[in-house]
Amino acid sequence: MAWMYGGEYCILITTLPCLSLSDSVDVGIVNGTEAKPHSRPYMVSVQTSEGHKCGGFLVSKRFVMTAAHCWNKKLIFTAVLGAHDLKDRKERSITMQVKNYHVHPKYLDNNSFDYDILLLELQGTVKKSRNVKWISIPRKPEDIKADSRCSIACWGQKGTYKGLSSRLLETQVSIIDQKKCNDLWDKPLSQRMVCAAHPGGTCWGDSGGPLVCNNTAVGIVFFGDAYTCDNPKKPDVFTKISELLPWITSITTNM
Repeated sequence: MAWMYGGEYCILITTLPCLSLSDSVDVGIVNGTEAKPHSRPYMVSVQTSEGHKCGGFLVSKRFVMTAAHCWNKKLIFTAVLGAHDLKDRKERSITMQVKNYHVHPKYLDNNSFDYDILLLELQGTVKKSRNVKWISIPRKPEDIKADSRCSIACWGQKGTYKGLSSRLLETQVSIIDQKKCNDLWDKPLSQRMVCAAHPGGTCWGDSGGPLVCNNTAVGIVFFGDAYTCDNPKKPDVFTKISELLPWITSITTNM
């Protein structure tokens, strides 16, 4: 059983376990620590009128990258930039409206959650500042070596049945070999997915956040275990950005 961090229903798919979206995790960081305020100026809190929904990250002056499963086509998102403590009204974070929602055309094809990526086109352009900057993404398809040390960050839950964190949390993760990940999930994951696990992990509220290796966003938080955040037997799975570059470029350069 797997979860994804934001959704309202369960769909059986052919390449993955059943993803129970109502039980999914809008990932929070497990085994994490509070990030140094504004040390990750690319981080975005993707919000609805009820508050934080998913993570996201700036990839240009007009686009936020997040997970497609966070959006059900009825939700209206806003992007909160330059935040550290989402409850601190004196922080001077910036809230921007979303002009367009760009979901990969192959997302949900054949009832599969593959291609889980959403680009939020902002209403207006972002001005770089000390607290707001975009992060690099890969420029070409490339493998992420097993055992590479990377990081994740977001405002999600700190553990199963625990509340969301108002302050940005971060932790380290280690990339897992694809074959080993397939074996642990007992399902063949697609080439557009990459796995990582302990010492840290994701939970509800972290979906859409970035997997960062060598100061480059290489993945998007996708899914994990349905019942236990950061289950050591079920690695977290991320959408692999480098496999989707032609589509990403077609959206970000033509708008």
